[in-house]
Amino acid sequence: MSCENRAIIFAKRTSAVAHPHFRAYDHGPAPVTALATDYVAGHITPAHEHPYAQLIYAVHGVMIVSTQHGQWVVPPTRAIWMPPQTQHTVRMAGRVQMRSAFVDPGLAPHLAGDCVVLAVSPLMRELLLAAVALPPPHAPGSRGDHIAHLLLDELRTLPALALHLPQPRDARLQRICERLQAAPDDNSTVAQWAARLHVDAKTVQRLFARETGMSFARWRQQARLLAALERLARGDRILDTALALGYASPGAFATMFRRQFGVAPSAYFR
Repeated sequence: MSCENRAIIFAKRTSAVAHPHFRAYDHGPAPVTALATDYVAGHITPAHEHPYAQLIYAVHGVMIVSTQHGQWVVPPTRAIWMPPQTQHTVRMAGRVQMRSAFVDPGLAPHLAGDCVVLAVSPLMRELLLAAVALPPPHAPGSRGDHIAHLLLDELRTLPALALHLPQPRDARLQRICERLQAAPDDNSTVAQWAARLHVDAKTVQRLFARETGMSFARWRQQARLLAALERLARGDRILDTALALGYASPGAFATMFRRQFGVAPSAYFR
């Protein structure tokens, strides 16, 4: 019998404000395991990694997931696929009810090597909740066994989304990016940053393209977008969020937000 055909789910529930003891279930022999963990606002998990890939999802709250390659903001309608042996931290924006699954990466080869944010379908959400609730073991042909197969099938269909903020390695760009994340309302131009770094503007643009795959303007917009998700998740007003991110008006902010997510900021978390 193939690994996929004998897939089972081991469910474990824990409520914690500290780092969870996940080592008993973040690796084989089960190809898929499911876990529920609740966190208080502001909690940060220490840097760690797993032998299996992890699908990280929250039914409530927003998570900010960071690796050496960048940062991802994960609201309740999204999940992040974390490849095995990827060191990462998770910061909770508000109270978070995390529901995650550890997955044998061989069962999701299209996702295995990259961190990526996925759009969570209503079916995937319910499958994750069901996986956590079902106690092991699951005999072949049982409800738990069927849920495991459905979860893996649904995982293969989830579309990837651009909610990634890549981090540069160049020390000069790191200075810019750290400032823009700390003060997203900073409207300094490329030319102004170039003058501070004693290089020309074309050099800054070339470095951004090489190090992040984005232009300076696109990177700043993405940083503001992810900061907006975090602020809105913790209940900040749209007006306050728009001004804090450097937009001239709530309307300008709403236009950018709708262009990226297809809905107004006021409707996103509903």
